[in-house]
Amino acid sequence: MSGAVPAWAHEKAKLHSYNTEWVGLARAESGRLSDLLAPWLVDGVEHVGSTAVPGLAAKPIVDLMASVRDMDGVVGHCSRDLLAAGWSYVPPELDRRPWRRFFVKPDAAGKRRVAHLHVITAGHARWAEQLAFRDALRRNERLAQEYEILKRRLSEVYGSDREAYTRAKSDFIRTVLRR
Repeated sequence: MSGAVPAWAHEKAKLHSYNTEWVGLARAESGRLSDLLAPWLVDGVEHVGSTAVPGLAAKPIVDLMASVRDMDGVVGHCSRDLLAAGWSYVPPELDRRPWRRFFVKPDAAGKRRVAHLHVITAGHARWAEQLAFRDALRRNERLAQEYEILKRRLSEVYGSDREAYTRAKSDFIRTVLRR
């Protein structure tokens, strides 16, 4: 990300009903990313987040997570190819999550996010937590419904502040991970 702040950076946190097309988009994007990141991948590319949970309402943004041996190496060696594939790099000083390197893929108009790529060093606890949370929601429909209710409420309260929306979900996520 350089120059002017892109429109997608201010996109509201608006939930949509579950869409089966999210799985196909995740599969296709994962395949492209697996090829592009192959020299660095350790545990592959995973579809995570709410779009990875059948039936769950979500922001229509496919979250993908790549486990790599060197996340800064990926940024240094793959950024040009990721940029050519439509991804925008969000530097750590803007992302403020030192455990990952973050890319956003906007739509053709550059107005809204289509996908996120979370590049994480293999073995980092966040990798296992993301998968554990996703899998808990996939296994437990009641839990997924609770999460959806929370997300709907939070999107009404914090819809214009994506960071506050994300922070407000953290207690629920921590509770699920402790179970």
